[in-house]
Amino acid sequence: MDGERPFWLIGNPDNRRTKGLQQARQQCGLKPAVVIPYADLLKTWRQGATLAEVIQKKVTAGDAPPSQDAPLVRIDAPGEQWDVERGLLSLGAEEYEPSFYLGRKERIPAEQALDLQQDWGRIYAPAQWFNGWRTCLERIGREVNEFWPSARFLNDPEDIAIMFDKRKCQQHLSAHGVDVPPVLQSSGQILSYSELRAAMQVAGMHRVFVKLACGSAASGVVAYQFNPRTGAEIALTTVGMEHIEGKLVFYNEGRMQRYTRREEIEPLLDWLCAEGAQIERWMVKASHGSRVFDIRQLVAGGHAGHAIMRLSHTPITNLHLRNERMLPVEAGLDEQKLGLVQTAALRAMAAFPNSWSAGIDVMLSGGDKPHAYVLDVNPFGDLLYHVQHDGLGTYEWEMDILQKEPYEHA
Repeated sequence: MDGERPFWLIGNPDNRRTKGLQQARQQCGLKPAVVIPYADLLKTWRQGATLAEVIQKKVTAGDAPPSQDAPLVRIDAPGEQWDVERGLLSLGAEEYEPSFYLGRKERIPAEQALDLQQDWGRIYAPAQWFNGWRTCLERIGREVNEFWPSARFLNDPEDIAIMFDKRKCQQHLSAHGVDVPPVLQSSGQILSYSELRAAMQVAGMHRVFVKLACGSAASGVVAYQFNPRTGAEIALTTVGMEHIEGKLVFYNEGRMQRYTRREEIEPLLDWLCAEGAQIERWMVKASHGSRVFDIRQLVAGGHAGHAIMRLSHTPITNLHLRNERMLPVEAGLDEQKLGLVQTAALRAMAAFPNSWSAGIDVMLSGGDKPHAYVLDVNPFGDLLYHVQHDGLGTYEWEMDILQKEPYEHA
C-alpha cells in the first residue's frame, strides 16, 4: 500500500506483543511496524539526545523509511525486559523531588537502579517505577509532537498514564458517568494499616480491595477483610514477603497467599498504602457454578470485540494465577448480561476520546438484577490468547479496523 501511513511501535522487540502485532500486519497486507525499543530510547535520553536521534539511526540503517511525516504511533507495554525496568526505575529517581521520599516509599538512587540484578518476581520501588514510566510517557508525547507534529497516537500518552494509575483512572471514569466500585472515603490520604483500619471502621466497610495504584497482572492486590466483633482479619493476595539482610522485601508470587496474623498483614498493608493504593469496596461478583468471574472486554475504534471470562474460586481472577478462562458463549452468558458488559466497556473507552483501544475489565454484580461495574482499564489489554471475534485474533482484528477506518484523531 503505497499511501499507507508509517506505523511506529514503541515497545520491546521480539516479545510476544511485538511478534503478534507484526504477524497481524503481515496477514493484513500491511507494512511491518517500525519498532522503537524502550531500551534504546531510555539509553538515548540518558545520553542527552532525543527520540529523533533514535529514528534517524533507524533511517540510516535502513530499518525505517526516510519519510516519516505523519506516523501512527502505538505505545506498547514496557514490561518483560529487565534493562527497561531498571531504566524506568532510574528515570523515576531522577525526576522525583526529595520531598516525595519523606514517607515510607522505597527509594533506589538513579545510578544504583541501573546496576540492579534481577530477582525474579520482586516488586522494586513501585511508586518510583511508576514515576519513571509516567515521565517516559510525557517525554514520548512531547518529542513526537515536537518533531512530527502531524503524528497521531493510537492511545494518547496522557491517557495511558491515567489508565495506569488506578486511583486517577477510577476518579476519571466516575466523573464521566461510568459505574465503578465505591471508594473507601477518608478525611486524608491513607498511608498505613492503622489509617486503613480506622477509615474502614468509620465507613462501616469491613471488606475492601487494596490495590497497588500502578500495579498490573494482580501485582500488589490484596482482598482484605476484618470482623468488627472479633477483630479477626484475613488478607488474600498475590504478594509474598521475605526478610533479606534485615529488610522486608515483597514479591509477586504468581499464586495466592493467605495471611491471618496481624504481624504479617500490617507490614504488607503499610507498604502498599505508603507506595500508593486504590482502596475500594470488595463487591460480590456474579458467579458461574462455584466460581466468581469478571470479563476482559476488548474495545478498539469504538467497537466491542473479543471478550474472555476469568473465573476463580478466590476474589482475584487474573488468568496468570492459574484461574480458568472461558468464552462467554461457553458459559451460557445471555445476551442481556453480555450487553451490560459491552455497554460498560464502551462507556469507559468513550471517557478517553483521544485513545483508540483498551482491555476493559468489567464485573457483573450477583443477584437477579446484575449491574456492570468497570474495575480496570488496561491500555495494553489486547494480548488475549485463543479467542476470536469475526474470525480474527485480537491483533488481526485491530489492524483490520485500522485498514477500514483509518484513525485520524489528534
